[in-house]
Amino acid sequence: MELTDKKNATLPEAKGRRLLLPVLGIALAVAALLVLAASGTGSRLGLWHFRTGFALLKYGAWCGLAAALVSLGGAVASAGRRQFLGVVLSLAGVVAGAAAFSVPLHWKMTAQRVPRIHDISTDTVNPPPFVAVLPLRSGAPNPAEYGGAEIAVRQLQAYPDLKTTVLDLPSPRAFELALETARRMGWRIVAAAPGEGRIEASDTTFWFGFTDDIVVRITPAGNRSLVDVRSLSRVGISDAGTNARRIRAYLGKLAGNG
Repeated sequence: MELTDKKNATLPEAKGRRLLLPVLGIALAVAALLVLAASGTGSRLGLWHFRTGFALLKYGAWCGLAAALVSLGGAVASAGRRQFLGVVLSLAGVVAGAAAFSVPLHWKMTAQRVPRIHDISTDTVNPPPFVAVLPLRSGAPNPAEYGGAEIAVRQLQAYPDLKTTVLDLPSPRAFELALETARRMGWRIVAAAPGEGRIEASDTTFWFGFTDDIVVRITPAGNRSLVDVRSLSRVGISDAGTNARRIRAYLGKLAGNG
């Protein structure tokens, strides 16, 4: 009887040891996801500098990779023992860990693929100037003045599709459409000057809450209108393609409405 009791007592302990890798993997995955979430949230709330947030992204990515590898080992071990719970936990750890690793990796690869610029304009010869947002950019590390020919060349090499859009509409109607589209984009409208054909707005990035400024210029061209858009980051040397994507999305909506 005593031997039987000792044997039964060791069963939960042995089962716990078999689940060690699956549990460790899922714990690492949860930790990685929490670090990733905190990286942007803390920057948004001003708890730390955005560069600290970038460092947390890196740590979260490595933690996610460790979680995926540990969970993969747990899945193999649990499958060999035909331990269903261990397999389920391990697969969840693999998926969550891989996700935590792949998101920062994707951002890093995107940032390396695009030029290290943060000012994008459909008209690089005569970029639309900022007026109303200038007081809001007080103290911003990035100046509002366009960087000139060097920036233009690097932009044209990376984003040759971003050009002046022609609308088959007179300028008053084109201005209304441009303003309506800016609002549909969720931008915060700073100024709308129909007489000058100028719309200024700001937009905030999803994760870190970076503020970028946008100016839209509508120029009459007979019965048609020329639309130019410029998007400029307040901080950061590279925008990782954010401004170009924003302009591309805006012009796509604008053309679809027109």
